[in-house]
Amino acid sequence: MSLPLDSDLLRTFLAVADTGNLTKAADSVGRTQSAVSMQIKKLEDALGDTLFDRHSRGVALTMQGRRLIDNARRIVALLDDTAAAMRQPALDGAVRIGIPEEYINSTLPRALGAFAAIHPGVEVTVQQGTSMSNRTALEAGEIDIAVVFEPGGRTKNEVLMVDPTVWVTSDQHCTHERQPLPIATYTYATGGWCDDLAMQSLKRRGKRSRVAYVSRTSGGLIAAVVSGLAIAPLSRSAIPPGCRELTEDDGFGIIDMSNVVLRTRLENRSPTIDAMADAIRSAFLGP
Repeated sequence: MSLPLDSDLLRTFLAVADTGNLTKAADSVGRTQSAVSMQIKKLEDALGDTLFDRHSRGVALTMQGRRLIDNARRIVALLDDTAAAMRQPALDGAVRIGIPEEYINSTLPRALGAFAAIHPGVEVTVQQGTSMSNRTALEAGEIDIAVVFEPGGRTKNEVLMVDPTVWVTSDQHCTHERQPLPIATYTYATGGWCDDLAMQSLKRRGKRSRVAYVSRTSGGLIAAVVSGLAIAPLSRSAIPPGCRELTEDDGFGIIDMSNVVLRTRLENRSPTIDAMADAIRSAFLGP
C-alpha cells in the first residue's frame, strides 16, 4: 500500500530539519508553531515512525528522519521545477551543443531530459569533442553552446564546476608502483595544457616515466588504466569503477584544479539557446 505523502508536509519537514527549531521553521513557512507541530505529527503518523527527537534547544533528526530527508528534497525540488516549467512557453527551433566525453553519460542526460520535458519541439544536436575542438566549433558558428575544460584559476568564462585533474591507477594492478612509471597520455594536439601539467607534476616529484599509451580521447586513457597498462591524468569525476585517485599519500597529488566552463555563441543568440544553457547549468549542480 502506497503512503499518501503530502508535499506541504514535506516542505514543513524540511523547514524543521534545516532550522532545527519549530519556531524558526514556522517563520520560514509562514505558519504558527502549533500548525507546524501538527503537520510534523501528521507526517509521522502517515509514516508510522518518529522523525525528530525533541530536546530543550530544539529538535534533531532521528534515523528515520535522516532516511527521509534526501528523498524529501528531491520531491520538493521536482515539484518546484515542474511548476516553473509549466509557466514557461514551449520553445522551438534548434540548438547545437559541444561537450567533452567525460560528461556525455552523466551530466548531459540530465540536462537533455529536463530540457526535452519542457521544450519537446526543439531539435537538439550534440557533438562529443575535446575542449579544443568544441572551442573551435563555437568560434566557427558550428555549435551554439560549448562545455570545455580550462586550466584552474581565474577566468572570464562561466565556471560550471571545478573538476580536478588527478593521476588515476587500477586498484587491481597497482600500476603506479612500476618503474619507470607507465603513463597514458593524449596526443599533444588533443591534450595541450593537461598533458603539460601532468608531465610537470611527475618531474617535480622526481618520478621517471615512459609513455605506454597514447589516445585522442579520455575513453582511451580510461581503458589503459582499467587494464593496468598505465596510469593516466583524468578528471576526478571520470574515475571509473575499480580505479582510484593517486593522492599525496601515494607520492602524487592533484595535477590541476581544472575549470569546467560554459561558453555560448555571442551572435544570433535565442531564447532556445539560453534555455538549454540553463538546463546544462542545473544539470551540473547535480540531481
